[in-house]
Amino acid sequence: MLTIAALQAVVTAPPFDGEPSDAELDAIDRELPVILADVALMDAQIMTIDRSPTELDHQRIRRARRRALAARRDLANTRTAGEVA
Repeated sequence: MLTIAALQAVVTAPPFDGEPSDAELDAIDRELPVILADVALMDAQIMTIDRSPTELDHQRIRRARRRALAARRDLANTRTAGEVA
C-alpha cells in the first residue's frame, strides 16, 4: 500500500494580527484629505434630503464638491509626481 504525502511544505498565509501595516497606514494618511472632503460633501448633501434646499445649501454643496475635486486632483498629482521621479 502506498502512502500519499505532500512533496512540498504546506503553503499558508502569514497569520493576520488585525493591525494595518505601515504601508497601509501611509496610504491612509495620503488619502485622508480626499476622505475628509468626501465626508464633508456627503454631510452637505444629507442636510438637504428631507427638505427643499435653499440657496445657502446649494452654495455649501458646490463648495464641498469643489473641495472634494481639488483633494482628488492633489492626490492624483502627488501620485504622478512620485511615479515620474
